[in-house]
Amino acid sequence: MAIYRKSARRVSSLVERDVRRLGEKRGFSETKLLTHWEEIVGPDTAAICRPVKVGFPRGGFGAVLTVLTTGAQAPMLNMQLPKIVEKVNACYGYNAISRITLTQTAPTGFADGQAAFTPKPKARPAPDAETVELARRQTATVGDTGLRESLERLAANIISKQRA
Repeated sequence: MAIYRKSARRVSSLVERDVRRLGEKRGFSETKLLTHWEEIVGPDTAAICRPVKVGFPRGGFGAVLTVLTTGAQAPMLNMQLPKIVEKVNACYGYNAISRITLTQTAPTGFADGQAAFTPKPKARPAPDAETVELARRQTATVGDTGLRESLERLAANIISKQRA
């Protein structure tokens, strides 16, 4: 016999405490920087780096954000540092971060910070002429041109996947 809860809970509420605890170990008092990194700095920048920790230097004002990147991307990222500082501070709502340091290796060991950023999506091969023609015949009765072209692309993709 299964026992059901009377109220459903969001998954984010289940892991929020753990994410906050782990983030605080690395100096992230606000986990928004970790969880919304791509939205804060943009998808192109987020694809080549990620935040590692926030440190507070002695006798200095503002925090230092350490960002992990690969060796090949470090020069490109270095040119974008002022904009990244601006975007991160906009996330916090005040000038929390005074500078950013780049690291190309894991700060705590090999297993924790290996640079495995999101790869670009693989390009799908274009459907062959026979598949395109079959899709055109199936959508020939649709009157609206834009809708017909969209349905042709959809049908060609479905037919290609079924054949594969």
